[in-house]
Amino acid sequence: MPDTLPPQFNVPAFDYDPRTRVMFGSGAVDRLGERARKLGGTRVLLVSDQGLVQAGHSERAESILTGEGLEVVRYDDVPANPTTDDIDRGAASARSKNIDLIIGLGGGSSMDCAKGINFILTSGGRMQDYRGIGKAKNPMLPLIAVPTTAGTGSEAQSFAVVADPQTHMKMACGDKKAAARLAILDPELTVTMPAAVTTATGIDALSHALETYVTTKRNPVSQLFSRQAWALLSAAFPVVQRNPNDEPARGAMLLGAHLAGAAIENSMLGATHALANPLTAHYGLTHGLAIGVMLSHVIRYNARAVPELYGHLAADAGLAEPGDPEAPLRLAEFVRRMVADAGAPTSLTACGVTQEMIPQLAAEAAEQWTGRFNPRSVQATEFEELYRCALTEKAL
Repeated sequence: MPDTLPPQFNVPAFDYDPRTRVMFGSGAVDRLGERARKLGGTRVLLVSDQGLVQAGHSERAESILTGEGLEVVRYDDVPANPTTDDIDRGAASARSKNIDLIIGLGGGSSMDCAKGINFILTSGGRMQDYRGIGKAKNPMLPLIAVPTTAGTGSEAQSFAVVADPQTHMKMACGDKKAAARLAILDPELTVTMPAAVTTATGIDALSHALETYVTTKRNPVSQLFSRQAWALLSAAFPVVQRNPNDEPARGAMLLGAHLAGAAIENSMLGATHALANPLTAHYGLTHGLAIGVMLSHVIRYNARAVPELYGHLAADAGLAEPGDPEAPLRLAEFVRRMVADAGAPTSLTACGVTQEMIPQLAAEAAEQWTGRFNPRSVQATEFEELYRCALTEKAL
């Protein structure tokens, strides 16, 4: 027997602070009214978007809530990338209604907007006042998050990610009080996603699993979430592309996205997200598609810093045997192929990005908070090289 503990069992210190109850399963949304009532709700703000109205999800949620005797105020105008202006409008629509519970129904945009409204209703001011962590002055209203996409995992996080209306650059406003009290994960709600949304949100979820597993803030709990999320998402993503009505695969995507979101809460993200945000701001590129273009390049860039960790994920996907030195590159190619097979762009040229914009994009990427947690140091010079590689899919 060895006299010393193997390195992989030398557990670093961490602080795991879960805030959100999770209910998963087909039909789980039918308990929305019951759970809202048990959280003390009587007058509910239901935050969603016009796509969910057209799909019938907003009407269904309202019917479930009113069936339990709750009053419902709806704010259905959340855009794809909400800005602080959208949050101000939502808060204004609710301010005189004596709201005592908020429900975010939809993708990350609806859930982030619901969190943002909660900040403003309970502590006043502007969203810019809450940029950073722990700046909410007062207790916040109970929040229930009901994702209808399998992407952001926002229901597992205490951050509202919103854009500045002038620059369109995103800012993160985090406070433990903003976390949802309850997340309801119902795969039935995700079957109605348009194919393009399935692709973009799925790529985003995959990136969350891959990035959180290797960040400098990773810990044993976050890595459990990341690795299980990767196992679910990497298996289910190709299935939902071929068969959108496969409910078990939809369930795996939804749970995988949630677990990856829980990993973000405990380990943050990395360079891929820092690279993606300027692309969304300048080119209107959907967040998940921007992620898909950059992700494989970041994996290759990080390979020398965390080869063993990428090796775990490659082995989990059946791409390599444990200890294979080529595993990180196999993983990068596997990710690139998944993105391409889904019909998403794999080069910046295909997205309309030109060489001339790269220095500005790189400078802005260097200012993004997620880059600070990347396992290999990355500054404006490295961001510029990553963008140049992505122009034509050149490998680092």
